[in-house]
Parts: sequence; structure tokens; C-alpha cells
Amino acid sequence: MDFLQTLVSLFMQYGYFAVFGILILCGFGLPVPEDISLTAGGVISGLGYANVHVMFFVGMAGVLIGDSFVFWLGSHYGERALSLPVLRTVLHPERFDKVREQFKKYGRWVVFVGRFMPGLRMPIFFTAGTSKQISFLLFLLTDGFAALISVPIWVYLGYYFAHNFDELMTWVRSGQTIILVLVALGLLLIGFFFWRKKRREGQNKT
Repeated sequence: MDFLQTLVSLFMQYGYFAVFGILILCGFGLPVPEDISLTAGGVISGLGYANVHVMFFVGMAGVLIGDSFVFWLGSHYGERALSLPVLRTVLHPERFDKVREQFKKYGRWVVFVGRFMPGLRMPIFFTAGTSKQISFLLFLLTDGFAALISVPIWVYLGYYFAHNFDELMTWVRSGQTIILVLVALGLLLIGFFFWRKKRREGQNKT
């Protein structure tokens, strides 16, 4: 709670610019939870220091620009970028190799799932760039679709519980689990839809 209150105090002073800047730095591996930053943006909206709908768009922009830069870094500099201090501390060779293997198996779905995994976002997005298996446009669309699920949840959660920090923190602690469950259910429904469609096509051919 103390960290959330610190961010709220900072954002109350500098508004959208602080939220936007922190979120971009989160994309670079800044050890500040992106989810808490978005929630704090929602809190200052609930307290009347910002408009919550504008905050949602600011949050989306900050998240996608930060993620896109990491992808671009991997795409243009490849493994050479691993020598940069900002990457060396969070993406050691062993982790890079593990993420790269997962990306070879599952492709862009790793990007989608990575948006909901705080400790692996940056390594996954960087590896996506180095892999050359996904274009920047497809990366942006995949990451953007995932962000449309997570970003509004955190921003509006902060907005609606801005005056009740105890209850807000209860929701924040379980928020990531709730999002992962919703995503898993969504993927299962999509998989079931395609399975059913293929089954019907097979029956029509016979």
C-alpha cells in the first residue's frame, strides 16, 4: 500500500505526464510494477485530479510505446543489445534462451500471454524482436489486444476504489489472478469455437 500511495502522490502532482513516463520506463525494465502504476493513475482520476477515460488512453499509449521500443531494440540490434546495462540486469543469457525456445514453439501467442506476466514482459517482447518471426505490426496488434484487456481493468479498478485503499489493495492482490483466469477462459472459448467450426466443415465434406 505504501508504494501505491507514493505513486499516487507523485501522479497527483504531475498528472498524465508522470503516468505516461513511468509506464514507458516500465517497458525498459524499471522495477516499478506496471499494474500498480496503472492503478495509481486510476486512483488520481477517482480523486478528481484527472479524467479516467483520458487516463485509460494515456495508459494504453504508455504501455504500447514502452513495449514497442523493447521490440524495436531486439529487432534492430538483436543479441548485441543484451550487453546494454538496462537489459543485462533483467535478461541474462539463460532466461533469454528459455524465452526464445518458447517463442519458437508458440510464436505470437507468447506475446499475448506475456502481457499478463509482469516479470516476463520485457524479456518476451525483446525476444519477439530478435526472433524475426513476427512483424512489428503484428506484434503491436497482438500486444494491443492484450493491453485492451488488462489496462482498463487496472485503471478503472483504481478509479472505483479511490476512496477505499484497503478494499482496493484486496482487489489488486487478486487482480492478476482474475485477469489470467479470464484470459484462459477466453482462449478456451476461442479454441472451442475453431474446433467446432472445423468439425462442422469436416461433417459437411462427408
